[in-house]
Amino acid sequence: MTLAQPEPGGLLPQLTIPQRGSLATTACMETLQVGYLHAVAAASGCSLAQPFPDNGIDWHVSHGAPGHTVDDEVTIKVQLKCTYQTAPRPPGPTFAFTLDNDHLVKLARTPVSVHKILVVMLVPRSQEDWLRASHDRLALRHCCYWINLAGHPVTGRRRTTVRIPTARIFDDRALCEIMTRVGAGGRP
Repeated sequence: MTLAQPEPGGLLPQLTIPQRGSLATTACMETLQVGYLHAVAAASGCSLAQPFPDNGIDWHVSHGAPGHTVDDEVTIKVQLKCTYQTAPRPPGPTFAFTLDNDHLVKLARTPVSVHKILVVMLVPRSQEDWLRASHDRLALRHCCYWINLAGHPVTGRRRTTVRIPTARIFDDRALCEIMTRVGAGGRP
């Protein structure tokens, strides 16, 4: 029996396609969006905490800054979603995303002491297209968008479609701006 020997540097020849693991695609999507959130939080100088059990909210993101007027450190709650049902780079000012009503009620509650945002990641359908690495960057494909659904009405019987603004790309700058508004006593 002959085994393939790795090329120098530990890489197999380019002609060999690596076999992906058998983890469900949806589980891989969850892991990818968590990696995106971690990268954004790191670049923003934010800390992350994962509630256990999560009770419908995936992460707590905290940001400390001397300019905050309501507290020296403010926190928001983040619900992550990931889909390939909407193609990356959606045309127009918004794209549709459907939530179970129970989930929407939790995200739309108002008033709140800790604000919540929904972060939706759009990924290519093929897992092979999710990530690109080179010597100078690691690119996750494609993008996360965010929305504050406070006060949003439930309109469907079991599920409600919300419109996510394409201008609200969730990156480090957006997260810092969200935290600055919350730190001043405002909404995300």
